[in-house]
Amino acid sequence: MCYEVVWVIVAAMTTVTTSRTPAEAAPRPRPRARLDWRLRFAALSLIWGFSFLLIKVGTDGFAPFQVTLGRLVFGTAVLAAAMAAKRERLPRGARTWGHLAVAAFLLNALPFSLFAYSELTIPSTLAGICNATSPLWGMALSLVALSEDRPTRVRVAGLGIGFLGVLTVLGAWQGFHGLDTTGTVMALLASLSYPIGWIYVRRTLAGSSESHLSLTGAQLLLATGQLAVVTPLFTSVPVRLPVLPLLAVVALGALGTGLAVLIQYGLVAEVGPTTAQMVTYFIPVIATAAGVALLGESLAWSTPVGAVIVLAGAALTQVKKGA
Repeated sequence: MCYEVVWVIVAAMTTVTTSRTPAEAAPRPRPRARLDWRLRFAALSLIWGFSFLLIKVGTDGFAPFQVTLGRLVFGTAVLAAAMAAKRERLPRGARTWGHLAVAAFLLNALPFSLFAYSELTIPSTLAGICNATSPLWGMALSLVALSEDRPTRVRVAGLGIGFLGVLTVLGAWQGFHGLDTTGTVMALLASLSYPIGWIYVRRTLAGSSESHLSLTGAQLLLATGQLAVVTPLFTSVPVRLPVLPLLAVVALGALGTGLAVLIQYGLVAEVGPTTAQMVTYFIPVIATAAGVALLGESLAWSTPVGAVIVLAGAALTQVKKGA
C-alpha cells in the first residue's frame, strides 16, 4: 500500500450507488487541478513505491507494531486535517462504525503489521513485489465471493501467469533456497488481506451516503485504536528515538498513509478509477529500485523477471469482458 491500499476502499467506494435526484445526478464541473494529473500520478507512484523502504528503515529502530502504530497516527492526523478543512464530519450509525472496524483491521491494521514484521527478515524489494500480488488474490477471491465477477479465459490466464511469476520471484526451481519462508508468507498474507477487505467493504458499505474522506478517516482512526491496544501488549516503550527511523515512520504515515489517499481521491475524480489504478504497476518497480540503490539489497535475475510476469498476470486479471 507501501501500496497503501487505502486505494482498496477508494476503489470499493467508487462502486457505491445511492438514489439521487436528477439534479444531483447531473454532472458537475470539476474544479481545476493545481497540478497536471500526470505529475500527481508520478508523485503517488513514488510515495507508495518508497513506502517499503521506509518500513525497512523504521524497523531498524522500532518494533514492527510501533512502526505500524506510528504510521497510522500520522496518517490519521493528515486525514483529520483534511476533514477539518473541508468541514467533513465522521460517519454516523453503529452499523457503519462496526463495518468500518472490520475494514480497518483487514485493510490497515493487519496488512501494515504483517509487512512491518516481514521486513525484519526479507528485503524491501521482495515485500514490494509480494504486494503486487493483491490483484491476483482479488481476482481469485472475487470469482467465489462476488457473483457479478464472472471468469473469462483472459482473466483466468492472467491468474495463472501471475502466480507463475510469484514462483519465479521465489525461485521455486531451487527449492526456495535462501528464502526466509516466514517473512515471505507474512508479506503474501498482507497482500491477501487487502482484497478480502475490499470484498467485505463492497458487501457491507456499498450504498453508504457518507463521503469517501469521511469513511476513510474513520477507518484509519479505528485502525489506530486497534494498534494502540495491541502495541503495548507486545512491545515496551522505546528507550530512545533514533532520528532516521523516526523520520521514516513520520513520512510513512503522513505521506504514504495520509497524503497519498488524498492524491488518489483527486486522480479517481479526474481521470477515473481505471487509469488511477495503473499506479499499482509502478509500485514494485520503484520499490525494487529504491531497495537496491539506497539500501544495497541484492537482486537476483529471477526477481525482476518474476516481477514482470506478476505484473503482466495482474494486468490481465483486470481486463473486463468485451474489452
